Amino acid sequence: MDSASVLHFFKEITRIPRESGHEGPMTAYLQQFAAQRNLECRTDKTGNVVIVKEAAPGKEQVPPLVLQAHQDMVCEKNADFEFDFLTQAIPFEIEDGWMIAKNTTLGADDGIGIAACLALLDGDLSTGKLECLFTISEETGMDGAFALESGFFEGKTLINLDSEDEGQLFIGCAGGLDTTATFEYATEPVHKGYKTLSVKVSGGIGGHSGDDINKERANALQQLVRFLYTELQYDYQLVSIKGGNKPNAICREAEAVIAVPASEAEEMEADVLAFDKILRNEFASSDPGLTASCQPCAPAREAVEEGAAANIITTLLACPHGVVKMSTDIPGLVETSTNLAAVKKEEGNAIKVITSQRSSVVSELHAIAEKVEATFFMGEFDVEHKGEYPGWKPDVNSHILAVSVESYRRLFGVEPEVKAIHAGLECGLFLEKFPDLDMISFGPTLRGVHAPGEKLELASLDKFVALLNDIVSHFS
Repeated sequence: MDSASVLHFFKEITRIPRESGHEGPMTAYLQQFAAQRNLECRTDKTGNVVIVKEAAPGKEQVPPLVLQAHQDMVCEKNADFEFDFLTQAIPFEIEDGWMIAKNTTLGADDGIGIAACLALLDGDLSTGKLECLFTISEETGMDGAFALESGFFEGKTLINLDSEDEGQLFIGCAGGLDTTATFEYATEPVHKGYKTLSVKVSGGIGGHSGDDINKERANALQQLVRFLYTELQYDYQLVSIKGGNKPNAICREAEAVIAVPASEAEEMEADVLAFDKILRNEFASSDPGLTASCQPCAPAREAVEEGAAANIITTLLACPHGVVKMSTDIPGLVETSTNLAAVKKEEGNAIKVITSQRSSVVSELHAIAEKVEATFFMGEFDVEHKGEYPGWKPDVNSHILAVSVESYRRLFGVEPEVKAIHAGLECGLFLEKFPDLDMISFGPTLRGVHAPGEKLELASLDKFVALLNDIVSHFS
């Protein structure tokens, strides 16, 4: 296996639809790949796939290794970019040593892990038995990992290929859950003589709600409701509000449609312009493209009832977002966080607010989820918690960790960083289901995952491939 073969398979993967919940074409591709090479392939009722490559001659006594990646990807695009993830190949460019998708997510999370597995299965490297495990719907609740059944794979050592910083070996991760809140509201007619305006906050960098939550990036929805709350003193009506998409992505774009007295429209536009200057100043370093804008739009007939509108805006503004606590044991590690991810219109007169919480400590995870719940209860929202998954407790005495550290030291002459990550990995669920598993996670350097502009550093891919080759060929 080399970087060229990994990139070959990854480029094929960028042409395969694989949004979470729609991994069928990806599953079929994996099954076809195995059939063409006469490799054993098993698919469970959920859609998880295992492809097995038997040990090379002389390696029959080496314990089996499980290599794991997830089939799905987060599908995000810029609002003004016409694109259909279910029918179109992801457009990418090679620029300044990076492979980048400028207007969509690239899907290197975790397509590059899939590609590395396929390149190993397709190559002639002398290894013990390899079991390549491809799970489904990791990004939306780890459904595949939850559904794994005993006996689906044999190995007791697992390498997760779903990390994003070359030179770092991960031995622990946060657990998490999603909290959603729904609010049904009454409507009222838009007043006569009112003008309808679209107010947007857009151009945020966004990113992964775990790995990027400590980077102080703007949450577009949070900033939009900040503006709307300030403007409550004026006589406007809220027609609609929307923003964000996935629970595990920081909101990059949000929009509110409002109706204002025609005589005050220019004043409102001026207020938005002033707020734009505030945002550009406050987020000049973290989100240099962040803007607030105001444009006339098609006249609306109905708006959210005045009291309900004030309740929605006030509750959204009060909803916590960002880092809650840093670890006191591991310098630089976020221990607990929460993400105000999205607000969406539901059927009828209702909105749904999507949030996600993460923590390395179960009690703290439940505490921040309850704080979010309490915020929405005060706003008379209906609240639901779902999709809780466990964290992964670090094991500094891990055998695969020792093998990986030695490989990295031998190849590159420096020590790798051994860390825990605030993002959620499937390893926590694997350990819960298979308590004897010894695990590690690593990958090449990715930036901007879960947001348009996601990119893969090609130089780091070379080192990632070299390390994976060395580990699987020397493992015993």
